Amino acid sequence: MTELSTTSDTNPLGAVLISGGSSGLGASTVAAVARRGGVPLVIDKKPPAADVPWAPCDLADTSAVTAAVESLAERVQGQITGVFTAAGIDSCGTLEQVPAKEWEQVIAVNLVGTAAVIRAALPYLKTTHGRIVTCASTLGIKAVSDATAYCASKFGVVGFTRALAAELAGEVGVTLLIPGGMHTPFFDGRTEQYKPPPDAKLNQPENVAETVLFALSQPIGCEVREIVVCAPTESSWP
Repeated sequence: MTELSTTSDTNPLGAVLISGGSSGLGASTVAAVARRGGVPLVIDKKPPAADVPWAPCDLADTSAVTAAVESLAERVQGQITGVFTAAGIDSCGTLEQVPAKEWEQVIAVNLVGTAAVIRAALPYLKTTHGRIVTCASTLGIKAVSDATAYCASKFGVVGFTRALAAELAGEVGVTLLIPGGMHTPFFDGRTEQYKPPPDAKLNQPENVAETVLFALSQPIGCEVREIVVCAPTESSWP
């Protein structure tokens, strides 16, 4: 079994389940949780670079998500105290250009996968009075062209999280994270049309990860409901 540890000058993080924890913001959060003395538990298709408990999983497969969460929970004797749903994909282009299967996959991973991870983790979080941080996007509150799948999925995460917060009030903490663009592999593989311009001011994922820990570290009775984190010149906010 993995032994949990905490630091003396912060609220204990315990074991934090992180979807998409092998890259980008998820990987930065894994590192931040470990530095704080918590135990990161990673769900991702690819193995994390860090030596942490990991369960391979396609988030579009809800049955596989449940099995992955249960296997990681066993590693920490069911003591999951936090969840961060960092996993996300995109398929850029107009509605006519993006193949239907690719469009639907974005919804499946970003929205359905988010709900699946949380659903599977809820029994543990209710026992530990834990916390959830979901990851939307500034494109979850501001729509742009050529991003119907991504906007639909992230607008969905916003609505899902707000409803979840009402549903779990007093039982499990719920925070909605709305990040702007970051220096991560998220933009890799895109055509130049859909990449940030060379002079774009983007956030570092390490800094955004600290806001995730801030939300996860709040004492019982104090709720951080929503956090917008972006560069000062973020074009998709407000």
